[in-house]
Amino acid sequence: MQNRLVSLPPLDALRGFVAAARRMSITAAADDLCLTQSAVSRQIQALEERLGVPLFIRSNRSIVLTEAGEQLFQLASPWMERLLDLAESLRQDGRLRPVTVSASIGVASLWLLPKLGAFQAAHPHIDVRLATSNRVMDLERDGIDLAIRYSPATPATEGGLRLFDEAVAPVASPAVAAGAFGPPGPLADPLLEHVLLDFDDRGRPWLHWDYWLKAQGLEQRKPKGYLHFNQYDQVIQAAVEGHGVALGRLALLQPMLKDGRLVARMDQRLQVEDNGYWLMQAPGAARAEVAIFRDWLLAQAALTAQALTTLEPA
Repeated sequence: MQNRLVSLPPLDALRGFVAAARRMSITAAADDLCLTQSAVSRQIQALEERLGVPLFIRSNRSIVLTEAGEQLFQLASPWMERLLDLAESLRQDGRLRPVTVSASIGVASLWLLPKLGAFQAAHPHIDVRLATSNRVMDLERDGIDLAIRYSPATPATEGGLRLFDEAVAPVASPAVAAGAFGPPGPLADPLLEHVLLDFDDRGRPWLHWDYWLKAQGLEQRKPKGYLHFNQYDQVIQAAVEGHGVALGRLALLQPMLKDGRLVARMDQRLQVEDNGYWLMQAPGAARAEVAIFRDWLLAQAALTAQALTTLEPA
């Protein structure tokens, strides 16, 4: 089979073309590349001859991209930026600059951290820096490459990729679930004989027991007790250890449900229609290692979304 790499245009010719297309001036491109104007012109002419199409329409004082030139520029310019970023990263002590990803404490500890070992095994040359924060971080100002955000679709998520949806159901350890979860149907008295694990975040009522008990007509009934936490991963850790019943975000807890650490009342599953999990990327062309980690995150999110469809009511 013929080696297609032999057919690629020379890198110097592509670099001269991209420089001229960015500045719309061969003279300015020559200055940028520290070459003579005639050298850049020869590079572009050689590229046109190699491709068999004109890339610029030339006049006495200006150049304009042809349709073919515009197509080549849209492909080659970001590719060269990524190549440049990678080359600069490799020169830094032989290591790539870490990929910095931001996520809330709950999403990071429950969904992302358990998966990172697989990524590191597959890509040992790429370092990952995890910036956990429950505030929305500014990607450019805070030096964030990628961010996982939980939000409805708003202008703040414009340009982001929806990873998976939000669904919530009561969850508990197998031992607690055996006593707290009755037969399929409305939540009932056995649940109230257990401690309810609550998350102190009043902006999301579906994550609070008041909301669920009221929906079942049980708001006047007093449970055995409450334990309140200000971090969601603490709520889930308490549920795993058998301290009570929590409201589980099923996308984040899918591995715990699969291996039996937690049991969910799937007939009480609530689909949160507006909110979902989004992947945001810093503006500009992504470094090669960022693109690799982004694609890996998207693949993991697809697996999570698929797994959610297999969770059926008991």
